[in-house]
Amino acid sequence: MLDIDATIPQKYPFIKIETLVNLDERIAKWPNKNTKQVVSFANINPEDFVDGDEASKIAQYANQELAGIVANYPKYFEAGVGMLAMNNIPASLKILENIEKSPYLVGAQIFTRHLGKSIADLEFEPILLKAAKLNLPLWLHPVFDNRKPDNNLVFSWEYELSQAMLQLVQSDIFKKAPDLKILAHHAGAMVPFFSGRIDHILDQEHAEMFKNFYVDTAILGNTPALQLALDYFGINHVLFGTDAPFAVMPAGADKIVTDAIENLNISDLYDKKIFETNYQHMIK
Repeated sequence: MLDIDATIPQKYPFIKIETLVNLDERIAKWPNKNTKQVVSFANINPEDFVDGDEASKIAQYANQELAGIVANYPKYFEAGVGMLAMNNIPASLKILENIEKSPYLVGAQIFTRHLGKSIADLEFEPILLKAAKLNLPLWLHPVFDNRKPDNNLVFSWEYELSQAMLQLVQSDIFKKAPDLKILAHHAGAMVPFFSGRIDHILDQEHAEMFKNFYVDTAILGNTPALQLALDYFGINHVLFGTDAPFAVMPAGADKIVTDAIENLNISDLYDKKIFETNYQHMIK
């Protein structure tokens, strides 16, 4: 990507995090030897830099490289989450088929917006339908809406994620593909907190569709907020996630998130669901 745009480190300062870009450094500073990571790409996607043909080549190459890392470091990485090229839908449909055949990749990453459009735009619906048909989970990560002048990491991503979830629900994608698995980042963002508004403003059918999402625990601790997400989405739809290596240098928020989960007033069986078995069930 640096060959395409040498200014990426200036546009995306997180690319300078050593444990993000240096595999040896990441392993040397591994946060917990009892934890294996499902690793995805940072939120820099090729369609924002090159045309569809080139973007699909980059995505395929990146996925091969990621699969190689998972294969070569099985003590550290459980699996990888593939990249798509959303300015080339036919090629991305083929990429999804390749991911489904890979023993090292378990799904694909999508973003709240692609090419200036919501992920719920009809242009991207074939990707969602194909993922459902292949039983491949999609990891939904927020990105900034570049039309807005006040984007910030504290609140903007949570709004964008919540808005994308609403738009997906209102697109009726869960009616068209009831088996679609979408894992929303940051414990579902604003959705659990504003569940009352959801229930009173939307009709019952669409309000209930929010429960189709899976969510992770990557909110930097906060046991009461995790409990809220757990109560809303249900014990089977909450998965351990830390956003490593972001937020807490040098290796991520593994301890903070783990402590927050262990402070929940739930059984050991439910702990195990969050840490392990919910992920195993989601990827089946």
